[in-house]
Amino acid sequence: MSRVLIVGAGLTGSLCACLLRRELPNKVNIVVWDKSRGAGMMLKEEEIVNYVTPHGVSSIVKHYLKESAGAEVLYDRHVTHIHRKDTGWEVCRKGGTPERFDIVVLTMPVPQILQLQGDVESWMGENQRRMLEAVSYSSRYALGLFYKAVTRIDVPWAAKYVSNNPCIRFIAIDDKKRNLASKNCGPSVVVHTSVPFGIQHLEEEKDAVQPIILEELKKVMPDLPQPDSIKCQKWRYSQVTRSVADFPGQMTLHSQPLLVCGGDGFTHSNFDGCIESALKVFEVLKSSL
Repeated sequence: MSRVLIVGAGLTGSLCACLLRRELPNKVNIVVWDKSRGAGMMLKEEEIVNYVTPHGVSSIVKHYLKESAGAEVLYDRHVTHIHRKDTGWEVCRKGGTPERFDIVVLTMPVPQILQLQGDVESWMGENQRRMLEAVSYSSRYALGLFYKAVTRIDVPWAAKYVSNNPCIRFIAIDDKKRNLASKNCGPSVVVHTSVPFGIQHLEEEKDAVQPIILEELKKVMPDLPQPDSIKCQKWRYSQVTRSVADFPGQMTLHSQPLLVCGGDGFTHSNFDGCIESALKVFEVLKSSL
């Protein structure tokens, strides 16, 4: 059996694991690594259809990982080096022992692929490198506001897009959106900033940006109660604004042993783009196994 490492437990990576388990159950031993700690409704706005998963995008990822039953899914695995080793790859991570794999699939953001050390750079052609370096991403901030159980947030919606504020782009009453409202658990509000705001404040510290977001949020929701706690998160690689040209869905860096890249950086940054990439990567995997 071939030992396959999928780096990145997002939509593309989790669907790849699901397809491998479903279609090639007797040919692969699947391992999924992700650097993080863990892995809808429809709204229309100005002729644009926006989809929101009631239980969060992570619920879709968890579904695919569940469907890949038997896959070894591990978090806090930050890949740093990839070396060619005999007929396979030796993959190194922060704070861990190197491991051997027959096939490696990289589905993290393109800039993180370019940061990998080891033999990746030597197997990457000059033209491929230029294409990867041309990929660009938008950036934004997310703010979570958490309230005590007795707090009420009286708004007639669970989530909405905001088009008339330079900072705020999306707001969700998270417990209501997930249909988890409870008398014993306080509500929470999730706020996403606009892309221009994210770019403008990208290199600033989160502690400096948080008060600005809160001030703008007051303009949009002036009756919002004072939260019990707040968490601010920076998304440096939020959505792809320019994807890899001429490599729809995937880019094969080395064929034997196989080292292939995928993700929305090779298609376009939405649900369909991630699915399209996963299908293209799976085609390459299937043909090599």
